[in-house]
Amino acid sequence: MSSLLINQPRYSWLKDLGLKEENNGVYNGSWGGRGEVIVSYCPANNEPIAKVRQANLEDYEETVKKAKEAWKIWADIPAPKRGEVVRQIGDALRKKIKVLGSLISLEMGKIHVEGIGEVQEYVDICDYAVGLSRMIGGPVLPSERPGHALIEQWNPLGLVGVITAFNFPVAVYGWNNALALICGNVCIWKGAPTTPLLSVAVTKIVSEVLEENQLPGAICSLTCGGADIGTALAKDERIDLLSFTGSTQVGKKVALMVQERFGRKLLELGGNNAIIVFEDADLSLVIPSVVFAAVGTAGQRCTTTRRLLLHESVHDEVVPKLINAYKQLRIGDPLDGNTLYGPLHSKQSVEMYKAAVEQAKQQGGTIACGGKVIDRPGNFVEPTIVTGLSHDAQIVHTETFAPILYVLKFKSEEEAFAWNNEVYQGLSSSIFTKDMGRVFRWLGPKGSDCGIVNVNIPTSGAEIGGAFGGEKHTGGGRESGSDSWKHYMRRSTCTINYSKDLPLAQGIKFE
Repeated sequence: MSSLLINQPRYSWLKDLGLKEENNGVYNGSWGGRGEVIVSYCPANNEPIAKVRQANLEDYEETVKKAKEAWKIWADIPAPKRGEVVRQIGDALRKKIKVLGSLISLEMGKIHVEGIGEVQEYVDICDYAVGLSRMIGGPVLPSERPGHALIEQWNPLGLVGVITAFNFPVAVYGWNNALALICGNVCIWKGAPTTPLLSVAVTKIVSEVLEENQLPGAICSLTCGGADIGTALAKDERIDLLSFTGSTQVGKKVALMVQERFGRKLLELGGNNAIIVFEDADLSLVIPSVVFAAVGTAGQRCTTTRRLLLHESVHDEVVPKLINAYKQLRIGDPLDGNTLYGPLHSKQSVEMYKAAVEQAKQQGGTIACGGKVIDRPGNFVEPTIVTGLSHDAQIVHTETFAPILYVLKFKSEEEAFAWNNEVYQGLSSSIFTKDMGRVFRWLGPKGSDCGIVNVNIPTSGAEIGGAFGGEKHTGGGRESGSDSWKHYMRRSTCTINYSKDLPLAQGIKFE
């Protein structure tokens, strides 16, 4: 296939990542794959980049067995030593950060600075995990019985399955992989079917580190594939934890399959996130925050701002400023360093965008800015602002993975907080205000019901040091920082009697 981008001189850098025309999509210590050969396309022009041979179910079965065997070796390595391996993974990613960031732009479609930033997130979580490898553990608790010790012991789960989405094809795997590894687990990864080259490239980098440390490659396994591999992961009792990032619709199916076997799951699903702008807000912060959060990654982040709630006193001032900012966005090739706004990921995404715009019109909305597909190669659409809709309009309550912002006008704090919380999802939220009382009401029990609750910053751009995730239909899972590591371990409460007596619970005596 001579038309593949990988064969064009402009994209010769792809070979620096070990990629070629046809790539094996299975890794378990050795590379292979006996499934369907798929083509990866560039969203900026819909031209084919390269091919990947996916896993079939036989490949999956073989990989799970090898991963389970690899765990027996990995679990015996002390946590700080495991942390040292993760440190090396972070360093290996640092060396490839620009070229891997370029592949994110080419295959996923996000602008180059975002692509590099995404790889940096994997690097950062490796750094975080290295420190964590010397800190994980449970407390020694006071025992009510003399001569007894009461402790919490944390142990690895075993095999962690990781299913990631197209919009963060590197970072989300990194969040899971780095923490799972230092906790003593091994991983099996199924990336999105539309970003298989990234899955292969990342795994090549990680596998080299494992090889240099004379460790089994199956510690970080890869099975590229479609729904058949995803279903196998969800139903397989040998998968001790399944981390799934994707849509709420698919996430619900995954959750039910995992629950059917009483398995563990970590769900990172959708978000219908709101920014609330009060009458005392600093508008010099509001405008760039909304633009960044609403059109960044072309509206395809789970933390993208989809609803903008404006106090009636500032509504008519904010909307024109926002429209003006939208019109200045530099749209173009994501690999061009001057581009601020790139394409949607797929043709299907464009169709969803078009359908949502039409529904917004039918339900009473006015297209204040954008609303059309851009006439150029690739999956480009205009970043769109819709005004005039009711806060409870069906389309407003629908998460569309596209750069569509619904602007709503509110009268009171109570009304704004209620509107924020009335959607199904509960991922991210933010208010702009100078009122400290309002800030703490927003953070409190009657404020935002989301997992991420911000003040005077956008809904997107979460730091790795905090736990990332949301409530309700967002799934309830937490990844990255804080105590998210506990998802990847099992806790035992241990009572140790070091005396010569046997005091029983509840004062019971057998004589």
